[in-house]
Amino acid sequence: MLIKPTLESLMTKVDSKYTLVTLAAKRARQLTDGDEPLVDVDTTKVVSIAMEEIDQGKITYEAPRDGIK
Repeated sequence: MLIKPTLESLMTKVDSKYTLVTLAAKRARQLTDGDEPLVDVDTTKVVSIAMEEIDQGKITYEAPRDGIK
């Protein structure tokens, strides 16, 4: 079973796997709450849609300058 997008591809979009998980979870919640997907995919799984959006550069993030306080 091939997993798409690949972890290697996704990691080029974020600074850590923890950021990736947080970003995907927040976007999946938005999709669950009714936001429209930003990509065309053949699945209804919100986490898969979120990962594809991240991979295609449709979802980005901004890291805090001072870190977490």
